[in-house]
Amino acid sequence: MIRLFVALKIPDVVKSEIFKHCYAAAESPSDYRWEDKDKVHLTLKFIGEVKEELIPQITDELEFVKNYSAFDCKVSRFGFFFRDNQAKILWCNIETDDSIVLLVDQLNIRLQTFDIEIEKRKFKGHLTLMRIKKPVSENFIKRFKEYSFDSIKFNANEIALIQSVLKPNGSEYKVLKIYELK
Repeated sequence: MIRLFVALKIPDVVKSEIFKHCYAAAESPSDYRWEDKDKVHLTLKFIGEVKEELIPQITDELEFVKNYSAFDCKVSRFGFFFRDNQAKILWCNIETDDSIVLLVDQLNIRLQTFDIEIEKRKFKGHLTLMRIKKPVSENFIKRFKEYSFDSIKFNANEIALIQSVLKPNGSEYKVLKIYELK
């Protein structure tokens, strides 16, 4: 079995700019374990575990994404996902036009052919910047929630099919195919 997801690739220059703001907001950035910049992406569809022999068919099925135009995107603020009142993920929002929701819907419908479940949660665009393993201070959370920066606007023109390999130190990603948008 192989673990897969579909993602909108974020340009490197944009990721560097986002992390520049993270480090400014964090006060002591070296005290934290940040997500590897190469792993920052916008997940469009988590596929999960599939049989390896399905990869060629899934790769072919995803060709339809090439019919979409590149997405105008904007990031402008940080936030957290909490579990049991503890911050677990630091994220940055990502806004784009509504056609991304249509794309996510199409991914769900088309991949159902391979017995891949339709995502029931509403799509919420975000970029994961840190997975928080140990409790962080209220001050840390407050600094990110109150930190403001000029919106970072950019164009995203690649979608990738990515393999995620779970390791003891976290996951490793391997890009299986990149689809260029119009």
